[in-house]
Amino acid sequence: MNRLILIETSTSLCSTAIAEDGKVTIEKISDEPRAHASLTALFVSDMLKEKGLKVTDCDAVAVSEGPGSYTGLRVGVSTAKGLCFGAGIPLISVGTLDTLVWQAMDEGLLPDGCEYIVPMIDARRMEVYTGVFTPDGRQVSPTVAQIVNPDSFRDCLEKGPVLFVGDGAMKCEGTITHPNATFVQLAPKASGMVKPATEALKAGTFRDVAYFEPFYLKEFVTTVSKKKLF
Repeated sequence: MNRLILIETSTSLCSTAIAEDGKVTIEKISDEPRAHASLTALFVSDMLKEKGLKVTDCDAVAVSEGPGSYTGLRVGVSTAKGLCFGAGIPLISVGTLDTLVWQAMDEGLLPDGCEYIVPMIDARRMEVYTGVFTPDGRQVSPTVAQIVNPDSFRDCLEKGPVLFVGDGAMKCEGTITHPNATFVQLAPKASGMVKPATEALKAGTFRDVAYFEPFYLKEFVTTVSKKKLF
């Protein structure tokens, strides 16, 4: 039996799961705002206790590599690294866009005759982190930060039905109005990581625990408050 701890914290949802032989056997999810730092490690601990397991009983930890929330990704990766270091088990990373694609397939969200799946992570205003995938989960365009306009993805849409899915999908519905476009608002969950994470485990595709960093796509930008403190 192979057993994986899965951690997905790239968006507003804090999600963890344990998968055994490619199937989720327990999961914890919260949409509590700004609670990733306080909940992620707790969720993993609770899952292991409920299953009567130790971290060393697992074959690897899989974590979302991004793109997504800077803070969320840092929390998830830090938690995953701590588990891997402590238990001496490998680290696996799964792209957030891949997670959304497999989640959409697992939940039966693809429209009839679907030609492409376009996962979208909200990146403020009309910008999204996105890429183009085929209905079998293969990525056919680079992951980019893209400002959506009425002509976005027109080449894909002219070929047939396209599913736009993710926490950035619905905000694009009023801009991309092609009849072949279907929009589904969906936050990535740890359960959506099972297929790619299991394949990585079998292939021995592991990340360097010491040096792995999330894929932010864009640099973190800080702002200076305009409020006067004195």
